[in-house]
Amino acid sequence: MKTRLVSVGERMPAWVANGFAEYRKRLSRELPLDLAEIALGNRGKGRDPQRAIADEGAAVLAALPKDANVVALDGRGKLWSSEQLAEQLAAWRMGGRDLAIVIGGPDGHAPDVLARADQAWSLGPLTLPHMLVRLIVAEQLYRAVSIIGGHPYHRA
Repeated sequence: MKTRLVSVGERMPAWVANGFAEYRKRLSRELPLDLAEIALGNRGKGRDPQRAIADEGAAVLAALPKDANVVALDGRGKLWSSEQLAEQLAAWRMGGRDLAIVIGGPDGHAPDVLARADQAWSLGPLTLPHMLVRLIVAEQLYRAVSIIGGHPYHRA
């Protein structure tokens, strides 16, 4: 199974990019992870924010692998512990489909993206910078793989 992280926004700060690269390297054998960055829709004075969200949504949908199991990060989604995420990952693997995890833009996901998602996952009630979410997701995927494999990385 391959995993694609589809994220609205470009140009991660160096410390986020370095951390993400480290976890992507650690995942390379067990769960290959690639990143598709989607440009932010045009926002600002005199611009329609709904149009920006719709533009982002269309680009996200175009970046999804065909027939992938799509998980949208959304504050209204399910909260999973690391162990529950490992159970989800094991179930996704058994399903035989690639996985796509989607991080929305500053105004959230377009309705079409949420409609396409097979599941919604919440990282909790905190509002997190979208670039940091990339790093958190990569680390949690690595932790889930470690739990499944009995690796001592996860010591809870």
